[in-house]
Amino acid sequence: MGDYSFFFIIALAVGAMWLMSSRTRKQQREALDFRNHLVPGDEVMTGSGLVGTVVEVAGDIVTLESAPGSQTRWVLRAITQRFETPVPVDDDELDEDPDDDDSYDEVDVPDDVSSLTGAAAIEATDDDEDDDLDEDDDLDDEDENDEDENDEDESDKHQDGTTPDPK
Repeated sequence: MGDYSFFFIIALAVGAMWLMSSRTRKQQREALDFRNHLVPGDEVMTGSGLVGTVVEVAGDIVTLESAPGSQTRWVLRAITQRFETPVPVDDDELDEDPDDDDSYDEVDVPDDVSSLTGAAAIEATDDDEDDDLDEDDDLDDEDENDEDENDEDESDKHQDGTTPDPK
């Protein structure tokens, strides 16, 4: 009795390939059916994005009108999908003022931190600690200024380490 795991993996791979190929065949059948049932007046889109109205279907050649009086000929396989004209939006819908909408809720802002509870109170106390850290940063800036002054004094020295004589 050998190990059957190898046969199981092979069967699984064959099953996956069959499922993928059946989906592809189904999509190809749907596309072929769509193209075979094109009639003048259908609004379609080509694979390159040209939108036009079918004027004539003659074998594998489709004549599309993209603008009034502008007709182009396309291979049938270039037609990829039916184009649905976007629904126009009423101007009344665009002019609605969002402030008139009752879906916005009023937010109550407290006057002091003592009215906050839970996580909001913890965040408020954390903000206070951050302010204390900012004050420490100011002290560090003063120390850096003192170091800059010492660097300027050292730059007055000659290369051999002697200082110039003040006159």
